[in-house]
Amino acid sequence: MKIEMISDVICPWCFLGKLRLDKALALVPEINVEVVYRPFFLDPSIPPEGLSRAEYMRAKFGDRDLTAMHKPLADAGAKDGVPYHFEKITRTPNTLDAHRLIRWAKQFVPDRQAAMKEALLCAYWRDGKDVGDHKVLADIAASVGMDGREVAILLSQDTDKREVMEEVEKAYQLGVSGVPTFVFNSKYGVSGAQEVETLVQVIRDVAAKS
Repeated sequence: MKIEMISDVICPWCFLGKLRLDKALALVPEINVEVVYRPFFLDPSIPPEGLSRAEYMRAKFGDRDLTAMHKPLADAGAKDGVPYHFEKITRTPNTLDAHRLIRWAKQFVPDRQAAMKEALLCAYWRDGKDVGDHKVLADIAASVGMDGREVAILLSQDTDKREVMEEVEKAYQLGVSGVPTFVFNSKYGVSGAQEVETLVQVIRDVAAKS
């Protein structure tokens, strides 16, 4: 079975969705599953240099109490082991380059795309790092077994920018408007950070139809 997870690094529900998918897969070891991580832009208006997190949140949500707004996520994270540290985040980055990194992890390092995806999510949501910064991205790449110097060179060029943009456009054409979205065997779609039990049932149902 092939599962495509369409998501963005700066989407907090995507972090929860990935860890729940990991837990679901561990409960169905008898089913051979390939997971591929596809790009999406949670907010395509973010400029290449990113934005101040405080200014971005204020522009988007006004004077709303962010602690209260984050509580459902914080509660879900505490339950499922997602290490959210909202207070550490100072930038809202453009994630085009982070998605290039995820793409390269699949191309250049066997079986490391999932590790790259999680490393980026942890860097942002746990450590508050700017995952739009090229040095940060090169260091993350090195941490999962890629050549950090080679990645830094690729990031300074336009390598695979068009390909990532085309994948995002394909997601829009498929009708994806919110993430995470999971696509099973290119036929069945499920949106949102579903509970582990729901994902397990979907995986079993799709496998039975294959």
